[in-house]
Amino acid sequence: MNSIDLAEPRRRSSLVQRMSRSLGPTSVFLRGFIENPRMVGSVIPSSRATIEKMLAPVDWENCGLFVEYGPGVGTFCGPVLERLAPDASLLVIDTNRLYVEYLQRTVLDPRFCAVLGSAAEVERIVRSTGRGHADYILSGLPFSTLPDGVGAEIAAATHRVLRPGGAFLTYQFSAVARDLTARHFPQVDTAFVWRNMPPCLLAWGWKEEG
Repeated sequence: MNSIDLAEPRRRSSLVQRMSRSLGPTSVFLRGFIENPRMVGSVIPSSRATIEKMLAPVDWENCGLFVEYGPGVGTFCGPVLERLAPDASLLVIDTNRLYVEYLQRTVLDPRFCAVLGSAAEVERIVRSTGRGHADYILSGLPFSTLPDGVGAEIAAATHRVLRPGGAFLTYQFSAVARDLTARHFPQVDTAFVWRNMPPCLLAWGWKEEG
């Protein structure tokens, strides 16, 4: 193999990196969906109506750590940070390096932390931040397309890491996330948002008080 052949992959890699840095949120979101559609809930980010309704039950005065699974390009990050107290934190976890690196570049709030990893590892990831528990956990993960057993593992780990009285918030286009939540949380409230494409099922699983 000659030197030109060796250099070509490096040039392509450098070009992809430069293009990724210049992409806006919509382009980054679509690229992430195309590369791994099973791990992205929708080709279209959540609507403002979904965001407002999903976050409405959160007691922000008693929220020290808010966690999000599968943040994508940060559709919920801005609204969550707008509501968080100055000494609180937002931790987001995603398996897609493209999304994590995009958020690390674009969300400059010191309360924000983006981690490359699996939501099933949430207990270890939360401990790595120096905290013992999360107050609220939000998920837009497509539980219906996750590998067998992973959704159940995530739901169980989420229940363990949440504080008593905390909640697991999910939004999805099927009832899978709600049903997995109900296995661990004694109270699950639900709602439906028609002003989303496609329409979205919301669920809030409340952990029992200690």
